[in-house]
Amino acid sequence: MDCGGLDIGGTKIEARLFDAGLGTIDTRRVPTPRDSADGFFAALGGLVGWLRDRAGTDLPIGIAMSGVVEPDSGIARTANLPISGENMAARLTEVAGRPLPVMNDSMALAFSEANGGAADGHAAAVGLIIGTGFAAGVCLDGRPARRPGGIAVEIGHCGMPARALARHGLDLWTCGCGRSGCIEAYVAGPGLTRLAAHMGLGKITAPELAARAHEAAAEAVLAVWADLAAEALETLQMTIDPEIVVLGGGVSQMPGIVERLQAALPARLMPGTPLPILRLARHGDASGVRGAALLARMTAQGEMPWRP
Repeated sequence: MDCGGLDIGGTKIEARLFDAGLGTIDTRRVPTPRDSADGFFAALGGLVGWLRDRAGTDLPIGIAMSGVVEPDSGIARTANLPISGENMAARLTEVAGRPLPVMNDSMALAFSEANGGAADGHAAAVGLIIGTGFAAGVCLDGRPARRPGGIAVEIGHCGMPARALARHGLDLWTCGCGRSGCIEAYVAGPGLTRLAAHMGLGKITAPELAARAHEAAAEAVLAVWADLAAEALETLQMTIDPEIVVLGGGVSQMPGIVERLQAALPARLMPGTPLPILRLARHGDASGVRGAALLARMTAQGEMPWRP
């Protein structure tokens, strides 16, 4: 059956219509409303309507979003969207007529890439989104691991190790979650921009920084960023021990990012710790929305998407 997905990030919401083979039929993007929950859910309702109109019928629709939805209460908790404290099922019913299955966007990335993507066939796979935020999801034998608290692998809101900050003379920077010193504050897209400003390059985006990598100053920023990101990868490897880490999100599109992280990671790992395979998402920036659509289709067919 045809199915649809919504991928909700801090800067854009993408709706994508898929055919039965998960091939893209059509897609639409809108900026993420950041000012109010009402505006946010109105945008979701508009995109759900567009998917139904484009398909010519109602269809399974899943949502991938940053942050988490508490399994028991249904309350959203997110640092980069204006909906913390909102009941997702109730608000989605208002704008879409029924609740829609929701998955953390990094879990959706891992789910997509473990099923016909870069992590296909790997028993333990992590999907790592490096974009407006920094978060991971994990799949075991192709199925997302059930998380009792609704949390995926919210590594971005773990603390950046003091040893890493000390190496580079960095202070505790405030994170979007309201705390200080979170990994996300240094290695997500806004963190990379802030790092470049801190190191004297002014306000510069990740693509602009990558384009200037031939300059010594830009290369120095990217080297510090890679070292900090390798600390986060080390935490993943020491806690989850994945065979493969698949990278998604806007920052992952920087040229040479896989090679840069592969070079930085060995120095951060304890001796004897196996290096994970690092790959870019095979389905690119459509991988999260593809995972959401796969979740919706499996749910509609009565299958259990989650690993028991």
